[in-house]
Amino acid sequence: MTETEATIALIALFEREGYARIEPPVLQPANTFIDLSGEDIRRRMFVTQDAAGHELCLRPEYTIPVCLQHLAEHGATPRGYSYGGPVFRMRPGETGEFMQAGIESIGRTDATAADAEVLGLALEGIDQLGLAGSKVRLGDMGLLNDLIDALGVSPAAKRRVIRAIVSGQGLGSLSEPEGQAQTEYAGLLAAIEGQAPQAAKAFVEDILSIAGIAKVGGRSAGEIAERFLARAGNRSGLSEEARGVLERYLAIKGDPDQAAAAIRALADQAGLDLSAALAAFEERTGFMAARGLDVSRFHFAATFARNLDYYTGFIFEIQDPRREDGKPVVGGGRYDRLLQHLGAAEAIPAVGCSFWLDRIAGRP
Repeated sequence: MTETEATIALIALFEREGYARIEPPVLQPANTFIDLSGEDIRRRMFVTQDAAGHELCLRPEYTIPVCLQHLAEHGATPRGYSYGGPVFRMRPGETGEFMQAGIESIGRTDATAADAEVLGLALEGIDQLGLAGSKVRLGDMGLLNDLIDALGVSPAAKRRVIRAIVSGQGLGSLSEPEGQAQTEYAGLLAAIEGQAPQAAKAFVEDILSIAGIAKVGGRSAGEIAERFLARAGNRSGLSEEARGVLERYLAIKGDPDQAAAAIRALADQAGLDLSAALAAFEERTGFMAARGLDVSRFHFAATFARNLDYYTGFIFEIQDPRREDGKPVVGGGRYDRLLQHLGAAEAIPAVGCSFWLDRIAGRP
């Protein structure tokens, strides 16, 4: 099946389930993606300018453009959308233009039912495309966030913890001892701690500029700023007790029922209140089972997390076991903070998923 044929089949399925087809403009405001995803995405976007000098990019994905169009046309009114078309990213060794299809459910207040519906439609779509034996991996940013908050971890340390988990480096990467250099520059490290990377880098560069420093040891001001950011990122900010609880949490894996039992036991032993996040987790599992999904086949891993700030709860990936690179063919999750980041007056619940059609059509 070609990417075009797969797109047609998926859109037909999604529209039949009430997800109206939408096609946002290919040209999008570049700063929106950079503000939400960090400067790193700039290196992967195709960037240009309009006649007024505003920086634009070819859309690198669909979720943000769909949300922007929804806000402009419907505000907080619930809507479901489907899409299918080209997206553009610089990818070493691969084409920069490839096809994606997917759905976004925006504004539904029955969040756990919407989560289960999106996963169910993703699996139905995978079946239609002929991917037998696919594997489902689950995570929960709501549980991770609530656990870190219950442990009393500072916002800056929380961001570092999540980055360490997402990168696969684990909590051990946060425990670099403070040497003489870190003690000497403790004031500067504290000043940039917790700032967004772009703002922190600009702050360090300004300090160096004020001091009249252009280069030190052959390094530019920008390179020196990057080193300070790396040092700030290695300041743990975790008590031994908090680290121990987090390490026990990150070891939890299994099907959703097994995971819920293990997390509940950990919370009870540590004296932490995770009741709201656990109730949502178990309710979502119930809706999955009610849709006829075999939840015993799904694999929850506490280490599965995403670093984008707007992910707030349920996340998932569907993998084709025949792919040697382990890259998912579908990815999705709940992003209740995204629309507020994009200009909504308050948080609007939303969940969706995207199919990487080049990985499906071109699978080995």
